[in-house]
Amino acid sequence: MGCWWEGVDESRLLIAPDPGSDGDGSARLISLRHPRSGVRTSYLLSNGLLQELHWFKQSYGSWFLGDYVSEDGSLYTATPIDPVFIMLPIFEEARMKKVDDPGKFRQLDEILFINDYPGYRHLFSIAESCMQVVCEMKEIGSSKFFRLDDMKVLAWLNYKVCQLKQTLPALDQNYAARDEKDTLADAVSIIGEYLKDEPWLKLLSNHFKLNLPEAMRIASDFEACSNAIESPMGSSNPSQGKTTGEKRTARNQKQAKKAKIETESRNIKEMFSRASRRRN
Repeated sequence: MGCWWEGVDESRLLIAPDPGSDGDGSARLISLRHPRSGVRTSYLLSNGLLQELHWFKQSYGSWFLGDYVSEDGSLYTATPIDPVFIMLPIFEEARMKKVDDPGKFRQLDEILFINDYPGYRHLFSIAESCMQVVCEMKEIGSSKFFRLDDMKVLAWLNYKVCQLKQTLPALDQNYAARDEKDTLADAVSIIGEYLKDEPWLKLLSNHFKLNLPEAMRIASDFEACSNAIESPMGSSNPSQGKTTGEKRTARNQKQAKKAKIETESRNIKEMFSRASRRRN
């Protein structure tokens, strides 16, 4: 499907479920904070299902869309993501927890009101049902109040990790020969791509008695790579003062490293997406 978004008047190719095939036909792109980096990121909300977007682009290529030729040969795909991941940092901030105070109960319209991010208001219809998994809830009259609960969050993350750990061997035969603890560490690192280091990834690692500095580094590499892809004009030029050959070598090494990170990131995200679809 082609789409128009935030002033872009050219068509882009997006592979996503047809919103009219088994729903009310509603679909929109919304901007939200990435749950780990906090960077503004576009998501697709279609028939009440939140989906994250993945971007792929070859060096050369274009698309024929009916009678129109899109010179941008990039491809976007949409895969389901659990909205709890997206809303976890928002609910964490909203409770205003202190050392000896578990924080405040807040109404959803307060929690989901984020300056410069009107997209969160579109999640109101799904927030109540999904966030009860990780929140305490109080009803006063016809009003409902929510507060994130650390024990519920940890139990939910534990369930996610265990489900993914069981699914990984079915997705990749290489996992069948791996040590169980290594597979567990991989599952935690994949989940960690959607969590901040503090407090959730650290708590999750401690819960499973894992030391994951390498997983955290990989997650940071994925984040840096994504930022470089999305904002190529914002990157600095560290090659000034070098010879032409040194510049070419450094550029080739950088491109090779970037391509490796992109491939690893794409493979992990695809595995996580397939695992999510199997569980659903």
